[in-house]
Amino acid sequence: MATLNSYESLLPAQQPNQADQSVMAGPPAEPTPIPEIVAALRTVAQLDGLTEQEYAWLATHGTERIGPDRAILFRDNDPAHNMNFILRGEVQVRRRHAGNVALFIGRAGSMTGKLPFSRMRNYGGEGFAVGPVWSLDVPDTLFSEMLAAIPSMAQRCVGVLLDRVREVTRIEQQSEKLNALGKLAANLSHELNNPASAAQRCAASLFGELREYGEQKYRLGNLCLSEQEIAGYRAWVQNARARMDAYSRSQGPQSPLAITDREDSIVRWLTAHHVPEPWNIAPALSETNIPIDLLDELANVTRPEVLPVALATVSRSLRVERLAETVVDSTVRIFDLISAIKDYSYMDQAPIQDVDLAQSLENTLVMFNSRLKNIKVELNFDPDLPPISAYGSELNQVWTALIENSLESMNDLGTLRLVTKLNGSMALVEVWDDGPGIDPKIRSRIFEPFFTTKAPGRGLGLGLDAVQRIVSKHSGFVTVESKPGATCFQIRLPLDRAQAY
Repeated sequence: MATLNSYESLLPAQQPNQADQSVMAGPPAEPTPIPEIVAALRTVAQLDGLTEQEYAWLATHGTERIGPDRAILFRDNDPAHNMNFILRGEVQVRRRHAGNVALFIGRAGSMTGKLPFSRMRNYGGEGFAVGPVWSLDVPDTLFSEMLAAIPSMAQRCVGVLLDRVREVTRIEQQSEKLNALGKLAANLSHELNNPASAAQRCAASLFGELREYGEQKYRLGNLCLSEQEIAGYRAWVQNARARMDAYSRSQGPQSPLAITDREDSIVRWLTAHHVPEPWNIAPALSETNIPIDLLDELANVTRPEVLPVALATVSRSLRVERLAETVVDSTVRIFDLISAIKDYSYMDQAPIQDVDLAQSLENTLVMFNSRLKNIKVELNFDPDLPPISAYGSELNQVWTALIENSLESMNDLGTLRLVTKLNGSMALVEVWDDGPGIDPKIRSRIFEPFFTTKAPGRGLGLGLDAVQRIVSKHSGFVTVESKPGATCFQIRLPLDRAQAY
């Protein structure tokens, strides 16, 4: 007869490449005596406190299974019919296709598998033994009889089910936060990359431009200009700068095609005035909106031999200034992004803040700049809406989830409208998009945890669940209205701190 310490002798001999042969765990060659099974069941923590008769009922009605290392206990998507008591060894369950709980481990002394009151129908992964394993299975056909014979099993099974839900929810929520953090980091790195690259390129170009500018100034000095020529040249430079600045303010940025056309006309003018290497001078002048009549004025106040050097000096000066301006603008943009992410995450601040909803929404939009290229953003913020007392960083999670949902529903192409206004004693925030809308058949389920319409691996179905939890935490509520071309999520939050907390 087998004993607890000798049951391994009943296992089939381990063969080479055992894992490749996928040996299934099965009943022992000889049943284990009931007292031995009862002794093993006493190691199961969830059964602590059962009477001798109740232990004996489980030992009598359960079915033993044993297997060597790497033996398969069940396969992915197999029907689940048994409650399992792992009496010895360890069982690992690997999920291959979906979900974030990729590995589940059941060790000796645990109760697992299908339990009474659970909705489990199939196994969510492949279960295999790590080392020799011994388990006792109670089929679901005996659950009613088991609950009648052992009344406390109902409470024990419900406790295990609740623990499962808490653990899976914790893992899924942590994964959702990590996914959100990854998206935030990706958006931020994309936004920082552009100004950082521009600043790096311009800073590298400045050295060469400054040397060339100094060389042109030296050549201009060697021409020994008269006081009248110097005065005329300086007056022309001042007038040219004033006219170019005024033109830039009135006309705004030029299109690339307009700049190209202007560059061609400047090249023709330079060639006509016998200026050498016009292709080096024309690009800088074309970007500054300098009118051709200004070039004619310079030709009138300088000698022909001075004109090429004067134009080259002005061109290099403007190019250096534009490079320096780009460096300044790029670094300002970087600091703006850093400031926005600090405001978005509420770093170094108390958890509860007086939150300006308009500013909070704008900070969140900054995180999506890389996805807004083909999105028309409309902001309609009530300037008289007072700040609300809230958990600032958590509210930003709400805006992030809603804006991301809107962008995905529109495939990053359409109109996004954000609205804030006073609604009685509550602040109302609306997030609109002109996507295809929410199917009426699933509208009642969109706030359920883990419900998602996205393809596997693209979402966990926790975004809107988190929205509802955070808004409820602030004593507010969420509603949604949707039809093709107009979907609106409405968030109502109390203004008064006493009402919110």
